[in-house]
Amino acid sequence: MSELVSYAQKKYQIEEQHKWTDFPGFSVLAERNTGKWIALLMRQWDHETGREIECCDLKCGKAALSEYRRNYLSLPVRMRGDKWISVIFSKDTEPDVVYELFDRAVSSGMQHGFTIVLDNFRNSVSSEHIHQDTPLPFANSSSQPEKEIPDRIREMRRLYEYGHETSESRAANFVRQGTYMADYADNVPWSGDFNCYFPTYHDLRTQQLRAYFTWRSNLRKGIFSPVPLSAAYIYIYELLNQIGTSSPEDSLQKMLSFEHGYLDAGYGDERMRQYLRRWMLEFALLNRLPENTIREAAAPDLLKEDHALSILREPSARTDEDLLESIFFFAARKLSQSPVFTKDPEHGRRLFCSVWRTASDSLRKQGKDLFTLCFGEQTVRLWRPLASAVYQPGGRQEDIDFELDPCRIYRCRNGIWKVLSYESLFFDKARFQGLFHAADQRFRRYLKTGHPLREIPSESWAFPYIEAVIEEDRRAVLEAARPKISLDLSGLEKIRQDALTTRDSLLTEDELAEIRIHEEPASAPAFSSRSVPEELLPGLPLDPLPVQILRMLLHGESVASLIRTKKLMPSILADTINEALFDEIGDTVLLCDNDELYLVAEYREDLISLLGGNDS
Repeated sequence: MSELVSYAQKKYQIEEQHKWTDFPGFSVLAERNTGKWIALLMRQWDHETGREIECCDLKCGKAALSEYRRNYLSLPVRMRGDKWISVIFSKDTEPDVVYELFDRAVSSGMQHGFTIVLDNFRNSVSSEHIHQDTPLPFANSSSQPEKEIPDRIREMRRLYEYGHETSESRAANFVRQGTYMADYADNVPWSGDFNCYFPTYHDLRTQQLRAYFTWRSNLRKGIFSPVPLSAAYIYIYELLNQIGTSSPEDSLQKMLSFEHGYLDAGYGDERMRQYLRRWMLEFALLNRLPENTIREAAAPDLLKEDHALSILREPSARTDEDLLESIFFFAARKLSQSPVFTKDPEHGRRLFCSVWRTASDSLRKQGKDLFTLCFGEQTVRLWRPLASAVYQPGGRQEDIDFELDPCRIYRCRNGIWKVLSYESLFFDKARFQGLFHAADQRFRRYLKTGHPLREIPSESWAFPYIEAVIEEDRRAVLEAARPKISLDLSGLEKIRQDALTTRDSLLTEDELAEIRIHEEPASAPAFSSRSVPEELLPGLPLDPLPVQILRMLLHGESVASLIRTKKLMPSILADTINEALFDEIGDTVLLCDNDELYLVAEYREDLISLLGGNDS
């Protein structure tokens, strides 16, 4: 019901009126000029279900019940008469249908008639005792003499067919008169105001008509100037009915030019822009324009919303950048200003994206769907293109299926249009925004940044998923802080040769001769009982030789002879083995003192386990 109240305020400037202090659940929407009721809004708490029931009596005519045949439409609850029906607001209520019925109620409340006195009845009673009525002028006449009315405007007025005032008859009269005046131009500037619902030529006085056609002539030349909103709507209605255009493509192009030249210049308002973009898409679909043209006609905000929905629906297949942009689209505005982002944008992006992915995965395992809980299901509803404009439909519509995007598909069958989409009426933005408010609150505490946010009890459902993300992030941070060791044992030979060259340059000839005596190849001890074939090595980042050395040390054997035979430097060998085992043990396991290698006793059992669990 709140959406209907907002619709009435934005489109018609009709404010909700609470007339009865003793009955706060009742309010009315009334026509601004006459004060006549258009809708009676009723809210009542149902103690059995624990929910508030909302409905309204709407003055749109009893005929709407047979025309729409919806289960949420029925006879009036409080009001009486054939002019009223009742609307029950539930998850099945279609917003566009309610808006169209409200438009009809507003239109039916407009006064188009007037009283004309053709003669004053006189009898034998003295005229001084008879009230003399003054004939009223025609509502659409001007104060100027009839002879000054341009012939084209006079002829245009004669084309108007009077009868039962309906939206169809108004549109038919508009097209008939507009086609006749398609190329008319005048030279009378606009003055004064003009305010009317669903305005047509018939609602303008002669002077206003001339001013409108003058304004339109300048606009067609690219000269944009302000006029009352209602007059500007008449021009848009002309384009929708292809009055003064050569083709549907030409009409659509002129609508786009109107948006850029008129609305972008600051004339009109955002509500007019929303209607224009909505009608452009509907017009393009009705006229079967090329697919790219239809998509270009759609409102950018509509496409952005659908794009965000498609990403949130399948977050695992999307990048963090795309997912975060979609989160920002529906989240509270302040989320993007959180210090979690300002402190480290990349880290903040990863955290918030992980919240949506983690919560989605966890709830899916429980048989629930987070996306559906927040945005409802993709549903099919009746769609009436250009029903909110003065528009005369053309011939029978051919069947068509058009996918605007993965979240919005239009279908026409036997002239009846339907749309498959996600409806904002069913969005649970409180749940979605609550998830990220709770995430922001806990991430600030975790990262010790920004001022703390208040914890809201209703958001407690989200806490386990957020804590899971924080715990995973802690592990990732610790892992990133650990030294990453990359061993390349093939470089040991080069290191050894460089070391020998340095040593030789520092020694005398006698010292070198002494060293060469000790470096003569010696018989290496047999290691058959200690050697391990390469295919039997444990899963360690070590070559067979370091493993053999470790096994010998575990048996208390000296490895000096083996190291000399292999021409290795004990200190470098110790460092290599320690770095290779750091990830497993986390400390130094091998010491080098005076070129002798020693095991650290407290890690002996760990080494036995790593080398296969057997020290023999």
